Amino acid sequence: MGLTKQYLRYAASAVFGVIGSQRANIAYVTLRGGEKGRYVAVAACEHVFIWDVRKGEKVLILQGQKHEVSFLCPSPDGVHVAVGYEDGMVRIFNLLSGESNVSFNGHKSGVTAMNYDALGARLVTGSKDTDVIVWDIINECGLYRLRGHKDFITQALFLKDKNLLVSSSKDSFVKWWDLDTQHCFKTMVGHRSEVWGMVLLDRDNRLLTGSADSELRAWDIRRLEEVRFYPLEIDTNAAFHPLNRILSCKKAGSILREARDRVVSLTADSKARVIACHGNDAVLEVFTVLSEEEVQRKMNKKLKKAKKKAAKTQEDAGDQTAEPVVERTLKDEIIRLTNIKASAKIRWVDVLSCAGGELKVALLLQNNTVETYSLKTSDKNPAANKTARLTLGGHRTDVRTLAFSSDNLAVLSASGDTVKVWNRSTLQVIRTMACEYALCSLFVPGDRQIILGTKNGKLQIFELASGSLLETVDAHSGAVWSLCLAPDQRGIISGSADKTVKFWEFELVKDKGTDQKRLTVTHTRTLQLEEDVLCVKFSPDHRLLAVSLLDCTVKVFYTDTLKFFLSLYGHKLPVLCLDITHDSALIATGSADRNVKIWGLDFGDCHRSLFAHDDSVMFLQFVPKTHLFFTAGKDKKIKQWDADKFEHIQTLEGHHREVWSLAISPNGDHLVSSSHDKSLRLWERTREPIILEEERETVSWERRWGLPGETEGEAAPAGKKSIETVKAAERIMEALELYREETRKSEEHKYFCEKAGKELPPPEANPILVAFGNVTVSKFLNAKGRTMNLCGYELEISLLVLPFPYVPELLKLFNTYIQQGLEVELVCRCLFFLLKIHFGQITSNQMLVSVIDELKTNTLSKVCQIRDVLGFNSAALQFLQREIESKEDVMFFADATGQLEEKKKKRRKRERAVLTIA
Repeated sequence: MGLTKQYLRYAASAVFGVIGSQRANIAYVTLRGGEKGRYVAVAACEHVFIWDVRKGEKVLILQGQKHEVSFLCPSPDGVHVAVGYEDGMVRIFNLLSGESNVSFNGHKSGVTAMNYDALGARLVTGSKDTDVIVWDIINECGLYRLRGHKDFITQALFLKDKNLLVSSSKDSFVKWWDLDTQHCFKTMVGHRSEVWGMVLLDRDNRLLTGSADSELRAWDIRRLEEVRFYPLEIDTNAAFHPLNRILSCKKAGSILREARDRVVSLTADSKARVIACHGNDAVLEVFTVLSEEEVQRKMNKKLKKAKKKAAKTQEDAGDQTAEPVVERTLKDEIIRLTNIKASAKIRWVDVLSCAGGELKVALLLQNNTVETYSLKTSDKNPAANKTARLTLGGHRTDVRTLAFSSDNLAVLSASGDTVKVWNRSTLQVIRTMACEYALCSLFVPGDRQIILGTKNGKLQIFELASGSLLETVDAHSGAVWSLCLAPDQRGIISGSADKTVKFWEFELVKDKGTDQKRLTVTHTRTLQLEEDVLCVKFSPDHRLLAVSLLDCTVKVFYTDTLKFFLSLYGHKLPVLCLDITHDSALIATGSADRNVKIWGLDFGDCHRSLFAHDDSVMFLQFVPKTHLFFTAGKDKKIKQWDADKFEHIQTLEGHHREVWSLAISPNGDHLVSSSHDKSLRLWERTREPIILEEERETVSWERRWGLPGETEGEAAPAGKKSIETVKAAERIMEALELYREETRKSEEHKYFCEKAGKELPPPEANPILVAFGNVTVSKFLNAKGRTMNLCGYELEISLLVLPFPYVPELLKLFNTYIQQGLEVELVCRCLFFLLKIHFGQITSNQMLVSVIDELKTNTLSKVCQIRDVLGFNSAALQFLQREIESKEDVMFFADATGQLEEKKKKRRKRERAVLTIA
């Protein structure tokens, strides 16, 4: 048997070049008790970056897994941040450690809204699947799923003093939910189009909604007590109608925005005193909610003016008029504070009120930029001052071209306005230079200069040491789509949309201003063609030149004479990229028809045509000194292929939008790629081999297992079936099968011992039990349950998947565990859930009546015993606290602050009383 070809796996190494992704919002966070308003959290593809806006540095990365982040929500205590993803997963991260210990999986699609309650114990999430789910963070489980909306959820908010929830959706409805009964008791239909944002104001007595028009609608919320009787004629608008028993909503008015388009985001500070909203433009409108005292002063001034006007009118007319009345409107309570003009279109906003009446505003812009502003709300005409702008770590537009330096240490990336050079090891920007719209690039031999081909047909030469533009050459009359360095490294060729390929040679000329030599390029030859040139490439032996044209063909010419040699035709759409192997034997072409073709350069025969991507193939490059090549496509994937065996080796998934370009380092150990999601990704070649047979046999679990069936009604279980829950259910069934087998062996051994009248040697132990240290099967099952590492909602879904024939054995085992005091809390949780979902079958089974009776007795006694132990320990700790405080006269824990405040209040009251008497 011959040796098989070994391939090494490329793995994701880093994500850089992205400051903030547009899919998720921006949020102020507090890091390790630091200054308020100093740190902001933004999504960066599947990760979350915490930026220090004062220093402009990235201080913490919350690592994601695979799917893109779709929403962020900091907890009220500032210690945690909830992160929602595009696959419906929600993870809770600790900002002190940067790790996630709690995760929820209940939605089928991306999370679009999240909010904590006032205590931070519950989390509500809304999704594109139109469901609203309430999660218990302390117990790490889902409470219930609320259904009723017909489009994706745009906002969901808890009310502070009542167990109520309000949600808005793109279906134009705002729904009120009673969380005690899990039903929708009121639906507001006052909007004509989608409801895009919503905030609660004035201690939850007012609701402000933003829709697809220029109005912000305000609704007065009035809480009502239950009415015990109803009149004969029931008015549906009356306050005592059954639909309005919990609360009633009445429109209070509207605030007109200056923008005419829809509300993109609407937010308020933690005290609901400042409101910020914006549309699809670059203007942020800031409003302030006046306090009751300020509104009263304003109304008194209006009343005085009205009285003066009425008195003047009375003098002129000479008759007695009625006392003037001034009505209180919404404009008297909510006034415009200021408008903030950002440098680009705004995507998300967050506001934070600080001490001294200072308001901090963080903006995430659509051009991969974060800006922060500060203003004083107490000023009459406050002016917003820009305090920070994060731009250095990324491009404003998509990166269309990449290149590696010859020493593998520097990476060049160029976009529509800037070119940046990065250090590959530290991922820090070395140089940033302004340029025109770049389409192709390369390092000049020596890595001291770079050359860009632009959309305007120019060649721009930059010097890296000074970061300056050396020269701009008017090379073509159309866009320069491709550049290629000559194998002898003495010049370059350029291919353009003006149907020409031009040859250029490097020269050193004296600069007129400084008399120092600088690099330039001199035009030597021109190859005129009949169609636009999309890509050009030299063969490494400098013998041939390959040119792809807009007519879907690739023409091959001799380099020295420019005579025609071969025409490679077969693609149905234009060839966008091509490359030639190091031995000049093969040429690979990638086309917009989604195929990659491998040709021989000796006769121009097509060796194989591969269906490579689900969309256009945008880039193709061979790994140096091999016949392996990478392709990048608009289907968000990067794939590696073997040009000799025509096999697909691996797929690099990570980008969330179209992949525009990639570059492979000269040693083949690193790969960098750019995408429409504004990110640059670095991939590193590992030492792990790839076995193609195993790769092909790997079947996706998501395709093998479906989602659980839908249940009817407004309320439903919060979790959903996943790979982990199915695997956990299988492990439980395997353990119960082992328990049945060992129980049968034990009974058979006991029977044969009684029949023989003597003790026989015990049966051979199961190898699995031996591996666990010769434990009993009961202890093995307990250990198995503890090591599954399932959170609350996953454990419940695993038990839901478990078939009922396994439940009787499980109930008997639970009885044993409770008697022995093993994992009582976990066992009780599983027991109560099984009783709830299998209540009918359990109660109708006469064999389980005695088991349930024993469980009732044992559970009550054991839980009471644990409660007594906890109470005793709590009382003992309080006693020790009092003893230590009495000895050292030191106040511990939070009581010290509270008692100090009480002493200060009493002292101030005594001082006021003395002053009053004096």
